Amino acid sequence: MDIAYIPSPSTGVIHLGPVPLRGYAFCIIIGVFVAVWLGNRRWIARGGRTGTVADIAVWAVPFGLVGGRLYHVITDYELYFGEGRDWVNAFKIWEGGLGIWGAVALGAVGAWIGCRRRGIPLPAWADALAPGLAVAQAIGRWGNWFNQELYGKATDLPWALKIDADPGIGRIAGTYHPTFLYESLWCLGVAALVIWADRRFTLGHGRAFALYVAAYTVGRFWIEYLRVDDAHHLLGLRLNGWTSIVVFLAAIVYMIVSAKLRPGRETVVEPAAAEDGPEPTPGDKAGTAQSAAGKPAGKPVKELPRKPVKKPGEKPADTPSGPADPAKGAGPAAGSDASADKPGKKL
Repeated sequence: MDIAYIPSPSTGVIHLGPVPLRGYAFCIIIGVFVAVWLGNRRWIARGGRTGTVADIAVWAVPFGLVGGRLYHVITDYELYFGEGRDWVNAFKIWEGGLGIWGAVALGAVGAWIGCRRRGIPLPAWADALAPGLAVAQAIGRWGNWFNQELYGKATDLPWALKIDADPGIGRIAGTYHPTFLYESLWCLGVAALVIWADRRFTLGHGRAFALYVAAYTVGRFWIEYLRVDDAHHLLGLRLNGWTSIVVFLAAIVYMIVSAKLRPGRETVVEPAAAEDGPEPTPGDKAGTAQSAAGKPAGKPVKELPRKPVKKPGEKPADTPSGPADPAKGAGPAAGSDASADKPGKKL
């Protein structure tokens, strides 16, 4: 008798009139917003502009969704192109099925395009986004809970996941390891690790992103061992297990080589933001005005010395003598006692 277990939703979709609201899609959308929000905060802290992360995400997210779906369809092609299957289902992304490897690979292509258009380095942008991407994965994994998919081996642990039977897809009722929960918690730990390591070691030039990739693949490897869904095997190991090994090694090699070739962190991540400079504080007289484009309007004007005011009855200060102006004729020498306000004799 099961004492405790995690229940599964009876349905993964709620109909609001004719509009279906799918839990899987909600998890993906919420994850994207959280990733952009956290990435924007980190980007600003590194000297970038507000909104740059979101602008580049407009390119990265669609590419990532397409890449994730392509990886899933290619590696599980028999679900869509086998006997008695309908290939149209390959486009039904809301029913689940995104491969993180394809999402990151093709998403990086979209991010590269966005970074090129903004004139910023892709590795710096990836470093800022890395923890948010891990959090987005943690949220997105709950979409598998809504769809009752990608669970692990049968277990009677108190935190086992209860799965309902579905003869149409060969799903057997029982309690199983909640691998979606394991991966969700692991991704939150990866996000915390990257944030800590980035502050402690001042990671730059894509090394924070590489650390995220390496740490995630470690967790994904043992989670793949628990899963019981159909998958291709190579030498007794699931395909995603081999992918985790290869990607882990590539990330470690990148971190080592990058640290030797480009140590430290980028001093400027967004040239346009560096040209803007910090905004002057209110009441700062020494600061310069900002133009509409955000650039300094010019250097402050140097104040000229004021001409002394002559008091009544005070003799004018001596001035250096010089040659008389021939147009004005001869007159009293400069610096003599003659004053212009004294009446003179008429000739």
